[in-house]
Amino acid sequence: MKIPDSLDNSRLDVALTTLLDTTRSQIKKLIEHDLVFVNNSLPKKSGDIVHTGDEITVHDQLAGETLEHHIEQSVDVTIVPSVLTETDDYVVINKPSGLLTHPTQANETWSVSHWIWQQYPTLKKVGEYENRPGIVHRLDKETSGIMVIAKNQPMFDSLKAQFKDRTIDKQYTALVHGRIERDTDVIDFDIGRGHDGKMVARPKTDTLLLKNVGKHQEGKTANTEFFVTKRYSRYSLLDIHIYSGRTHQIRVHMFAYNHPVVGDPLYTQQRLNKKLDKEIGRLFLHAKTLAFTDLQDNRIETIAELPKELSSILETLS
Repeated sequence: MKIPDSLDNSRLDVALTTLLDTTRSQIKKLIEHDLVFVNNSLPKKSGDIVHTGDEITVHDQLAGETLEHHIEQSVDVTIVPSVLTETDDYVVINKPSGLLTHPTQANETWSVSHWIWQQYPTLKKVGEYENRPGIVHRLDKETSGIMVIAKNQPMFDSLKAQFKDRTIDKQYTALVHGRIERDTDVIDFDIGRGHDGKMVARPKTDTLLLKNVGKHQEGKTANTEFFVTKRYSRYSLLDIHIYSGRTHQIRVHMFAYNHPVVGDPLYTQQRLNKKLDKEIGRLFLHAKTLAFTDLQDNRIETIAELPKELSSILETLS
């Protein structure tokens, strides 16, 4: 969307509040989550001044139509999460591949959010947004595995703080292209959004040097540690720990490391043999372990076994 003459010289958050017919607090959160671009660049703050003709892009939608609107439609609900453990404060689920965590700008009619709305209707007031009831974190659509959903506001606030403080332990299993000779390594490239909307891993540069000033691009700190658990002739099976939660973090980092995740259609290389990717038909990335602290100060750890469609593939590799 473009800034009209009537909003020339307005604050960015004020302009978007008018254009999107939503609240300024919701717009502020969109900006804080790096979901708003002004002329293909991230704004520095909500109060940045915009002018007539400025191109504003919103890559996701935190606010929007209510889930009730979507659930009234006829939807395919054959892909549903399974409950791993549950208390009065939270429910830990195993999300299957192919299921969105929450609807995007495309206003999809089925997601984890919709499932929660149906199974736990009282959760619609838990959290920050009606279309993300109790949801504190997300998994990509094609990624399977563990998610924790808060069932009340104190648990939501606690989990949100734990994610912010990085005290939640998240471990993934991934199969990547190529044999990685190192047993373990840490990838620490900053991650930002490129002009095409895809996430980009940006190698460290010494911006203090004059020759590097023009090369500097903004990105957020991201750390991915992996351990090779098994090597195959053309693939490596990894146990991955992430110490930040950037969009597409593992996929972007492994792509930058020159070992893309098998089945990834977005972050891949043309030269790769894609036979296995096509055979699997999904991303070989699974969130297997999640550990957090409950409201009684107990450390809770839950494991989701590798889905059959992935474990069976491993049995065919040599």
